[in-house]
Amino acid sequence: MSTIAEFRVPAADTTLAVTFDRLPDATVELESVVSRTQPCLWVADVSQTAVDGAFDADPSVATHDLLVEAGDRLLYDVTFTDETETLCDKLVVDGGSLLEAWATSGWWQARVRYQDRETLVRVHDGLVEQGVSVDLRRVTDVTTAAPSDTRLTPEQTEALEAALERGYFEIPREISMEELAAELGISHQALSERLRRAYETLVNEEIQPVGKQS
Repeated sequence: MSTIAEFRVPAADTTLAVTFDRLPDATVELESVVSRTQPCLWVADVSQTAVDGAFDADPSVATHDLLVEAGDRLLYDVTFTDETETLCDKLVVDGGSLLEAWATSGWWQARVRYQDRETLVRVHDGLVEQGVSVDLRRVTDVTTAAPSDTRLTPEQTEALEAALERGYFEIPREISMEELAAELGISHQALSERLRRAYETLVNEEIQPVGKQS
């Protein structure tokens, strides 16, 4: 059994404090890349000029390069100074695995998988000892799924159930993705990705039973 924890942490206590101070309306998401030790950052709802200026002024940022521009979303390759301890550094300890992280309105939210609750408690207590104002929003114990169980994650199931209950799948829709994301306490990009992965999982299960999947 493993434990998944969802944290809410002020950017001022962790990573990119100056950037968020200069870009209060920005939304930032981490995109992990297998070949990299540090993830890339998606930045949305602000201009490239504003982002570049904020990164230049942020003492925690060593370099930043724009990789992709997709509508109002900008993908940056960002490296931090050697002296900077990022949010990932603080959370991914004792074998923890970062599942996703996003930030808006000056607050980071992150989902991390730990080996057990004892490990989670150690990480949480360590953050508090460092003076980080951490808010542990949700804790989920995950057991190994039986062959007949769905492969959806608890977060994907929650997103699908909320979407169904609030009329997201109705025609016309009774709630927008932005409104639904706000109710779930996540960014609309994060909700979009959860739903996309849930759709993919359900389609795969329908085409190929779970018990036959590798």
